[in-house]
Amino acid sequence: MTTFTFDAQVTAALFDRDGAVFALGDGSVRFEDGHYDEVHDGAVLCAALHPSGEGVVTGGDDGQVVWSRKGEAGLLARSARGQWIDAIDASAETNLIAFSAGKTLSVIDATDAGFRRDFEHERTVSGVAFDPKGRRIACSTYGGAALWYARIAQQKPVMLKWAGSHTGVAFSPDGAFVVSTMQDNQLHGWRLKDAKDMRMGGYPSKVRSLAFLSGGQLMATSGAQGAVLWPFIGANGPMGREATEIGYDENAMVNLVAARPAHGRLAAGLTDGRVWIADPAGQGLNFVKAERGPPVVALALSPDATRVAWADEDGAAGVAEV
Repeated sequence: MTTFTFDAQVTAALFDRDGAVFALGDGSVRFEDGHYDEVHDGAVLCAALHPSGEGVVTGGDDGQVVWSRKGEAGLLARSARGQWIDAIDASAETNLIAFSAGKTLSVIDATDAGFRRDFEHERTVSGVAFDPKGRRIACSTYGGAALWYARIAQQKPVMLKWAGSHTGVAFSPDGAFVVSTMQDNQLHGWRLKDAKDMRMGGYPSKVRSLAFLSGGQLMATSGAQGAVLWPFIGANGPMGREATEIGYDENAMVNLVAARPAHGRLAAGLTDGRVWIADPAGQGLNFVKAERGPPVVALALSPDATRVAWADEDGAAGVAEV
């Protein structure tokens, strides 16, 4: 394991094509090999892999979207009203980058500096996610999720409604379902072909992250004493089915999960600082970080699911082989 000690809390951990990347609350982006870029005047609030696979795109409380590569950083966009960037996502399929600031969703093209679309919502946008083809974008907001076509200028969104504050959003890998995390201790989901919705509750705490694995047949979430697994098999997904749980520990909660849709491995970061890897189809947990400490606040699994990157709230971080 390679370990790091940063002077600021880590906002996000990711993997680009060369290795692990950490985005920090001091406005810097730091690469596993020691390169770092001072990219924001203020904290990095969100980050995503650049569509090219090289480096990351970050949003900051300075209202800027920046592409960071080793030793090089370039401004891609600014929020329309100078507001901080709340959420960001990118699509390798279409080279598009989507980010939110206040009530506005903005879309830019990594290969066309002249392209930009701005879409307005009635309430603040808390999360953004591209569908698997990179053509539609889901935005979580108060009262549900809004679906937009990424390149169409004049349009009205499709609204997936459910009362309450939705804090994050994701598409299933087959594009058939949208799932949101909520401010209270539950998820909500919608099947897109008929907008049929599903309540996914029973959590003892707020769900901070979710991830798909095993060919998209499982969705793992945080928010419980173990990692919660929902089945996404067949046309009905988790409708009418019960969730299961792995890695149960009565003394700690799963704070974050990370996975890759094409692989069967799941990583979990706990509130007591430990990090484990498991294969839901196998037996037992492999603790890549067994010592306890501050809660894990950033977690990522490499594209081939052979490496994990983590960071805790005190700025300690690491990269380990699985």
